[in-house]
Amino acid sequence: MASRRPVVHLFGWDKKFVLPFIDFVGEHFDLGEHRFIVYGKVEADDLPQDKGIIHYPSLLKNLLSLMTEIRVARKIILHGLFSSHLLYVLLLQPWLLKKCYWMIWGGDLYIHQADVKDWRWRKNEWVKRFVVSRLGHFITHIRGDYELAQQWYGAKGQWHECFMYPSNLYREYPVTPKPHDGTNILLGNSATPTNNHLDALEKLRPFAGDDIRIYCPLSYGDFAYGDQIAEAGKAIFGDKFIPLRDFMPFGKYLELLTEIDIAIFNNNRQQGMGNMVTLLGLGKKLFIQNSVTQKRFFEDNDIYTNDVLEFNLIQSPGFCGEYNKKRISSYFSVSNLSSQLRTIFYGDQTS
Repeated sequence: MASRRPVVHLFGWDKKFVLPFIDFVGEHFDLGEHRFIVYGKVEADDLPQDKGIIHYPSLLKNLLSLMTEIRVARKIILHGLFSSHLLYVLLLQPWLLKKCYWMIWGGDLYIHQADVKDWRWRKNEWVKRFVVSRLGHFITHIRGDYELAQQWYGAKGQWHECFMYPSNLYREYPVTPKPHDGTNILLGNSATPTNNHLDALEKLRPFAGDDIRIYCPLSYGDFAYGDQIAEAGKAIFGDKFIPLRDFMPFGKYLELLTEIDIAIFNNNRQQGMGNMVTLLGLGKKLFIQNSVTQKRFFEDNDIYTNDVLEFNLIQSPGFCGEYNKKRISSYFSVSNLSSQLRTIFYGDQTS
């Protein structure tokens, strides 16, 4: 029997993660045992009116209320550790850290490798190391990210394998790909330098004379960097390079993914996992760097990917696309996410 003390979730506002997660918890668990604290700017009517959902426009201005909520919590789930204010709140209450669970998003971990390491970065990293080294629990489906938290921040708490959010669920999409000539290639997932676009373009250069089209999502991230990549791609491939500068509704983007034959993610860190899972679930051929942490996740789950250093245009039907689809659908399932979250919510009844 679960304790009456709630599991408290702390969320920086992100509509595409917060609301589907709350809905999923409501479908599979007792919402009365959870409280969701959402902080940051939220548009009017974006959050449902529910006593279990609390909005703090500012963590600092609502500090006393926040400290009361987490003090009485049975467990505290930190959905990302991006906020320096949240880190300071946790620093002030180190006795609560053993019942904290950090859901690692990626950017909140890899900020350790920031290009600009000024005094603010050093200050926040000191606080983060103090906090993370004392956290009781870590949540991610990518064990390599937990191991980086151990290496960079001295993490000692328990790792819980979980793919965290409904956005990662495998879905059978009722979209039929349009027939096309040549090879459609997807390059990267955003206008961020960690995609290593320029290096990827050099890897693709030998195929510039082939019948290819390179689709490159650049609709969010660093727009000046996106301009640079669009210019470089056009210079090498001409009209065969198609920069995607405008935001695409999910349905349109999905239509594009169904028409992709090969995807290349030259990221040097864990990034674009949702895109990779969708592409593998569609049976597409995927090239990634062997050094990134998700490579080990794919290997551990018997999912086949290819090394970017061995990029080629081969599309033979025997490259394990159908097998990958089965493995992806099995792991990223509703029942598996529900089971993983149940273990986190009720696996140990912390009082």
